[in-house]
Amino acid sequence: MQRIRLRYTKRGRLRFTSHRDFQRAFERALRRADVPMAYSAGFTPHPKVSYANAAPTGTGSEAEFLEIALVEARDPDKLRELLDESLPAGLDIVDAVEARTSGLADRLTASVWELRLDGVEPQRAEEAVRAFLAAESVEVERRTKNGLRTFDARSAVVTLESAPPQADRPGDGPCAILRLVVRHATPAVRPDDVLSGLRAVADLAPPVPAAVTRLAQGLFDEETGTVTDPLAPDREAVRPASSTAAVLAAAKAPEGAGSA
Repeated sequence: MQRIRLRYTKRGRLRFTSHRDFQRAFERALRRADVPMAYSAGFTPHPKVSYANAAPTGTGSEAEFLEIALVEARDPDKLRELLDESLPAGLDIVDAVEARTSGLADRLTASVWELRLDGVEPQRAEEAVRAFLAAESVEVERRTKNGLRTFDARSAVVTLESAPPQADRPGDGPCAILRLVVRHATPAVRPDDVLSGLRAVADLAPPVPAAVTRLAQGLFDEETGTVTDPLAPDREAVRPASSTAAVLAAAKAPEGAGSA
């Protein structure tokens, strides 16, 4: 059995697709691309696909991850191309590696988010960011299936800053851009929770819903304060073919060969 890890995106209008919508679209793409999937046992077998920490419905993402199990080996790059062609534009498979390490989900410990606040002056957003970061805790409320829940949105936020406005952004009104790094905690702190926190500490309330995009997702590096690529360990575990061939040739060569 071969395991392939994929990174995919949710762009444009496809950010409004739910996780179940994507699951259905992806399983159709697997059939169209004739991928030799491994299936679960039981009365209702289903393709062995593991999804990891999907973004909330309504948010865009450049860094969603999943893993599939195959019964026949396939080239990851060619498989990526076939699957990408079988999915609608906006749900794009942008990276693929063979799984050579364990614990992909364990390497998704933080996310980098971008929030576009149309109708908000950048200076006003900077003031709200300073107030949020200065607070020891920022309690927010979120309605869950078990009722209204209150939790601290500040503790999970590693960095929060106001980014320079985009020069090519359409429209004439003001627009503030926020970037934040959030640890994946329990309960999960989402970008909308941070927006609720900004409203609580600084009365920042965008006139229209924020456009939210996940830019990266991976292991948080404490030393650099960055979020690393979770697929990098699988790439690093692959030895160059030329190096492997040289080692095998040296092992098979008779003793003293090439010494003349």
